[in-house]
Amino acid sequence: MLSRPWSLRGGDGGVGRPAFVTEFALWDDRQAAAAERVEVELDEVDLVRVVFGDPHGLARSKTVPADVFRTVLRNGMDFSAGPFLFDTGHAVAVDFLADSGVGVGELLGAGDFVLVPDPRTFQVLPGSEPRTAWVLGNEYLRDGSPHPLASRDVLRRVVAEYAKHDLAPVIGLEVEWYLTRLAGGPPGNAGNGFGLQGPAPAVEAVNSGYQFNLDAHYDSVAEVADPLATMLMALGLPLRSIEHESGPGQLETTFGPMLAMDAADAMLLLRTQVKRACRRRGFHASFMTLPRLDGFDPSGWHLHQSVTSTKTDRNVFAPGGGAPDAISPEGEGYVEGLLSHAREFVLLSVPTVNGYRRMAPGFTLAPTAADWRFEDRSAMVRVLSGDSATHVENRIGEPCANPYLAIASQLHAGLEGLLSGAPANRTGRPALPGSLREALDAFRGSVRAEELLGAPLKTCLTKLKESEAARFDAWCAAEGLTAGEIAAEVTEWEHREYFGVF
Repeated sequence: MLSRPWSLRGGDGGVGRPAFVTEFALWDDRQAAAAERVEVELDEVDLVRVVFGDPHGLARSKTVPADVFRTVLRNGMDFSAGPFLFDTGHAVAVDFLADSGVGVGELLGAGDFVLVPDPRTFQVLPGSEPRTAWVLGNEYLRDGSPHPLASRDVLRRVVAEYAKHDLAPVIGLEVEWYLTRLAGGPPGNAGNGFGLQGPAPAVEAVNSGYQFNLDAHYDSVAEVADPLATMLMALGLPLRSIEHESGPGQLETTFGPMLAMDAADAMLLLRTQVKRACRRRGFHASFMTLPRLDGFDPSGWHLHQSVTSTKTDRNVFAPGGGAPDAISPEGEGYVEGLLSHAREFVLLSVPTVNGYRRMAPGFTLAPTAADWRFEDRSAMVRVLSGDSATHVENRIGEPCANPYLAIASQLHAGLEGLLSGAPANRTGRPALPGSLREALDAFRGSVRAEELLGAPLKTCLTKLKESEAARFDAWCAAEGLTAGEIAAEVTEWEHREYFGVF
């Protein structure tokens, strides 16, 4: 029998470092208990996908045999820093051969970091063969400290800040996306490369659209949508509804209230598994805001939010007394926080060139101003008053945003407003950014963005988005497009960049 001493050394072979979790006390009691349950479930699993969300909110993974995962569970797993370096088109946007300027020395040479599975997120994927599980991980440097570029850790810190005030944020997801039928053709590799995206998937619309909530239109997608609903429930997600929206094959999926981290994890799981399940049936699911396809309407991601007192289990937004169109002073302060920081944080909820097409005057139900009103879908923040069910709906987001950063930024802004007790102004605010460039400028100059993210992640995101915007501008210039032509319709660049990957 051959000796393989390399397999016993931490880091070699990609399996973290012996007892990494124990050495740095990386799990709480709930995670430790969940790990014991996972080890039992592994007897019924063949493969495990070990996953984390990159700065764009895209799921990155490695697939390992179940017996290997038993080691990964407590040792962690080595991952390349590549996902921190690439923009949405996989152009290298952060220098890893010299000083990156991000302030993370471990990026030099694109060295590995350690991903530690969070056993509470372990899920056996329904209907998979071979039997496959999925688990999310947290990113760490090799000294056991949280990775400064880890977006999931940003949300963890925000939730911990709420806990200091005996509060817990509650999130409801309302997500629009497109179902299309794959039309065959080449795989989209022609001209592909780092920063050079090949053609987007060739697709056909599944129906004509523009018959809002028409049962016959839902029936035309039910062969896919109904199994998706079953799958989402089997994954333990609190599905409330799947309905046909306005565009051809445009669906809206809504979920019941969840704690903030659970909601962000659910969003990452939703997007990944919906795309997987559709692809296996010969369809393509896209969370791109506005594809370059005839007759398509923009998709949004509406984030429902409230805050619960962990001492009294009371919704602190509830006004009491059953008055219509009312919200508590704490809730109004929360709304003020969302509005006052909207411009500097919009990049985290609308992070793509394409996302700003929805925020145009022609789309009346998408926000163009930082405003709020009761039961008004044209406002950025819609307040839904229902006494103990009172909550706010922020309608600014696009469906492909990083869920950890989008949710964290809104919770961070809302908490500041809630604690200040300031009433929510209704007028006098500047318009929301109308382009990625404008949003990037607001973000770059934001002190609060650095407070939320830390200097390394803010700098990294700035570099990633500068690269994305620069490539778009260069393509438009090479095509000789005028500003009016760019504004008039979705470009081929956008469709190649976002339709497939998101």
